[in-house]
Amino acid sequence: MKVSVTYALPDRQTWLEVEVPEQATVRDAIEASGIAKAYPKLDLSIQKVGVFGKTVALEARLETGQRVEIYRPITADPVALRGDSDADKN
Repeated sequence: MKVSVTYALPDRQTWLEVEVPEQATVRDAIEASGIAKAYPKLDLSIQKVGVFGKTVALEARLETGQRVEIYRPITADPVALRGDSDADKN
């Protein structure tokens, strides 16, 4: 079955289509894509993954046409960036 694997950095994005066997997992698709060669700093032991925007486990089963997403770690507090902290409301 055909699925896709995506990963993006601020300056570089990759979207790969990959053929995997029926009953393949998210981990299987990531490994089959070879994306780790393009992004050697990928660390699936700490980075979250998802399918169509919903976080899932690496062992989640895939269905034909699904998009596997590898998420970057958050590097800044989104609330602080918006300026919505409780201190601003007082």
